[in-house]
Amino acid sequence: MKTVTVKSANEQDFFRRGKALARLASAGQPIPEERTVSFEDPSDLLRLLTASRLDVFRSVQSEPGSITVIAARLHRDRSAVKRDVDQLAQAGLVTIETKVLPRHGHMKEVRASADFFRLEAVLT
Repeated sequence: MKTVTVKSANEQDFFRRGKALARLASAGQPIPEERTVSFEDPSDLLRLLTASRLDVFRSVQSEPGSITVIAARLHRDRSAVKRDVDQLAQAGLVTIETKVLPRHGHMKEVRASADFFRLEAVLT
């Protein structure tokens, strides 16, 4: 995935975007490699993107790692970082992938789900 857009949008915007993608598909044109995460209420968007979650997100975006490594990097409690990672993963901003470590078991690696993120907010 190349781009994730996080924005506030209403139901009409959702269906307008869906129709535009359907037209591209019907015409045999390529569909852009992007995902849109939209929130009808901008306050829900702000509840997701708290200062601490943005710190976690920036850390993961610059260098993927385990929750323990991210917590140490940010000088935060591991359980608090885990809760933030879970919320970011639920919104589709990060992915959690199990990696096998030879002779050391496995670990869960957190990484950004796209190369580029766009944040859009329209307040009406």
